[in-house]
Amino acid sequence: MISMYQRKESIMHVEFLSHWSGNLNREMYVNRYGHSGLPVLVFASSGGSHNEYADFGMIDACSGFIEAGKVQFFTLSSVDSESWLADWKSPHDRAEMHRAYEHYVIQEAIPFIKHKTGWFDPMMTTGCSMGGYHAMNFFLQHPDVFNKVIALSGVYDARYFLGDYGNDEAVYQNSPADYIWNQNDGWFIDRYRQADIIVCTGHGAWEADGLPSFYTLKRAFDYKQIPAWFAEWGHDVAHDWVWWRKQMPYFLNELNL
Repeated sequence: MISMYQRKESIMHVEFLSHWSGNLNREMYVNRYGHSGLPVLVFASSGGSHNEYADFGMIDACSGFIEAGKVQFFTLSSVDSESWLADWKSPHDRAEMHRAYEHYVIQEAIPFIKHKTGWFDPMMTTGCSMGGYHAMNFFLQHPDVFNKVIALSGVYDARYFLGDYGNDEAVYQNSPADYIWNQNDGWFIDRYRQADIIVCTGHGAWEADGLPSFYTLKRAFDYKQIPAWFAEWGHDVAHDWVWWRKQMPYFLNELNL
């Protein structure tokens, strides 16, 4: 289904898409905003859907870049309520559900987007809050698929969702603040060093939860000589959409796409 999104005397190309996921055994919904340019994969925040990014004004905030054909956003469905946020499951089972989602994203969503766009180069990924965690985790796991990441107000330590997860390998492999220290594979490190990496936090309301893992990642990147922009905004900058709507177009502009 294609619709046209009327804004400021211009028309934005919007498509409401879906496709079957064999990995998740369900129909998965994906919205497309834009007609050309770099595909940007958007992960939702906690409890959010594929409609959230537009509903909270992020598409409007980035409309200049979209209408200029510089970027096109693909907003994904989430299964967080069945993985990291499913507190009735064991940490291992939550991580395994996330692994099925990872397989969906890499094996099904990415080829679907390539087919839709004709774009076969690496893409960008982004998200706010829980979506920021996903964006950073997917970039670090798949730096051949993504060579740009903008992670806003994320928490990058799986203990935040799970508590102490013991020695569970499936969880560890999805806890960036842990596994980044042991990532010494030159194939990954070389790609990290060639990527555009932006990690942003505020110091205002509700941002404190993310600060420890923000600084842990920063230390790890510095230690491994991975260039990245760890941006700290002020004490008035809260964990909220009003600030993410300011941050995302600011960082897109800084990337000179």
